[in-house]
Amino acid sequence: MKILEIREATLPISSPIRNAYIDFSKMTLSLVAVVTDVVRDGKRVIGYGFNSNGRYGQGALMRERFIPRVLEADPASLVDEAGANLDPHKIWNCLFTNEKPGGHGERSVAIGTMDMAVWDAVAKIAGVPLFQLLADRYGNGTPDRKVFVYAAGGYYYPGKDLAKLQDEMRGYLDRGYSVVKMKIGGAPLADDLRRIESVLGILGNGQRLCVDANGRFDMDTAIAYAKALSQYPLFWYEEAGDPLDFELQAVLRSYYPGPMATGENLFSMQDARNLVRYGGMRPDRDWLQFDCALSYGLVEYLRTLDMLRQHGWSASRCIPHGGHQMSLNIAAGLGLGGNESYPDLFQPFGGFPDGVKVEDGYVTMPDLPGIGFEGKADLYEQMRKLAS
Repeated sequence: MKILEIREATLPISSPIRNAYIDFSKMTLSLVAVVTDVVRDGKRVIGYGFNSNGRYGQGALMRERFIPRVLEADPASLVDEAGANLDPHKIWNCLFTNEKPGGHGERSVAIGTMDMAVWDAVAKIAGVPLFQLLADRYGNGTPDRKVFVYAAGGYYYPGKDLAKLQDEMRGYLDRGYSVVKMKIGGAPLADDLRRIESVLGILGNGQRLCVDANGRFDMDTAIAYAKALSQYPLFWYEEAGDPLDFELQAVLRSYYPGPMATGENLFSMQDARNLVRYGGMRPDRDWLQFDCALSYGLVEYLRTLDMLRQHGWSASRCIPHGGHQMSLNIAAGLGLGGNESYPDLFQPFGGFPDGVKVEDGYVTMPDLPGIGFEGKADLYEQMRKLAS
């Protein structure tokens, strides 16, 4: 059993939208195919992966360092003890060879993308959905077949007035979501409060709103928003300041009693540990948004979950960023609190397999081998092109 080839393509996911920090007009991602010599049901097993939005494609790093390391390794060093499957942990160690600790920047995205493809292949070789494989290996064997999801949107773009913002959010609610998210920090506070109130005005019973500043605020601005937002029953106040400014995050708890969320731009277990040590996050109400596709993959995410347990956190307080099916499988298999979703944006990489619908804020996981990419026709067409 061995990996025959690893392919990467850099693809556009550009969109004329912006948050408080960046616009997405030139956004790209890497799509990866890990081609194995294993055949299941008459077809060669190929694992697929891609990185989340907000970070760019990582093809150069993959081709220069990470792909050669795997292909040059002894194939026997990359399989499990029984020789029956690839071993994601051994492959991860191979990827990280000659990498110094620290500096968890773009390389964490490159490795995370390849790690996703490896886990997809591993579950396909085992002949089970990834969420079941994870529940069997790291849980009690029984996955959560129903997973909470929320709809992320509410970006700024030219000509988007309050009526258009309301129409966007109504569209998510009409499709079964109970929690929606919008951006803040890209307009003056008074304007953002009008935007928030316009969305709150269309929510029904049991429906909630999250707001996301994308790390834009300094301390004074973060506190000013915290004071103003405290009047609203928000689901959470997300990423007020720079993701590595743990003091800012810790100070905010004195000004904002409601739930806060952050972590999507922390790319290692060590950075996640610093957040829970020094960021003042409260395990009874706050949410952690670490995204495996950006932070060295599921192998590292398992280390992060172990660390969280040691610090008194439940995995159910994790709702990953990214809106991809990898995190959806992790949520179902390892008991996370849910997953982000992009119903209309960053297609075809966002969303669920065809036929999977949101009902009362939850989706039910389909029985598809691996991560389930083949069940989403428009996405699998892109993957098929890369692998063919």
